[in-house]
Amino acid sequence: MDLKVKKIHPGARLPVYGHPGDAGMDLFACIDRTLASGELFAVPTGIQMAIPPGFVGLIWDKSGVSLKGVHRLAGVVDAGYRGEVQVVMINLGREPYGIKAGMKIAQMLIQPVSSVDIRESETLDDTSRGEGGFGSTGLY
Repeated sequence: MDLKVKKIHPGARLPVYGHPGDAGMDLFACIDRTLASGELFAVPTGIQMAIPPGFVGLIWDKSGVSLKGVHRLAGVVDAGYRGEVQVVMINLGREPYGIKAGMKIAQMLIQPVSSVDIRESETLDDTSRGEGGFGSTGLY
């Protein structure tokens, strides 16, 4: 499958896979920015992309960035979207975090999606889990 990517900023870099067989392609910042502790910011990548119909781009953390306390939020890029790909990031660490143009900030997985027909129902199927939610399976 081909993924068309358009650079819209002179310092933009195309996404790349770090190693053969990697699930996620690296996304790069196209600006310099320091995120203060607790700050939320949509980091521009300087690219637009044409994700094929039937697929979605899911943006995930880079482990080295997340170890510094900086995480991505949101992260769904629909096939019909043609605007700039931005990575919403938050600094949960105690120290400012410097982002430099050309730096890897997140990774994107391209995955197939299934659409469903949504219909209201008065009842749902019973399951062994039922309404058990957060922590319902215990810690050990």
